[in-house]
Amino acid sequence: MDQFNKLGAAVIGISADDVGQQAKFRDKYSLNMPLLADADKKVLTAYGVFKQKSLYGKSFLGIERTTIIIGKDGIIKKIFPKVKVEGHVDQVLETLASL
Repeated sequence: MDQFNKLGAAVIGISADDVGQQAKFRDKYSLNMPLLADADKKVLTAYGVFKQKSLYGKSFLGIERTTIIIGKDGIIKKIFPKVKVEGHVDQVLETLASL
């Protein structure tokens, strides 16, 4: 988080989980960032991350783990769809440093 702060970036997580579930998740992974509850999925849908997915031949609606960098001007600067956790922080920091 210090590296994000030095670049002037705020990190916020959004999920469809309720506040209680998010608190457990935050505590389990020692997260020190705000987590926003979007139980009605309005924000997730608006950003296009609540979508049709498939697993083992079954189709369902779900959240595609995505990182979105929004500039200070409110304009989306970069979207990282289908995020894999390993190495992702470095990708995002590199992108932020280049903006």
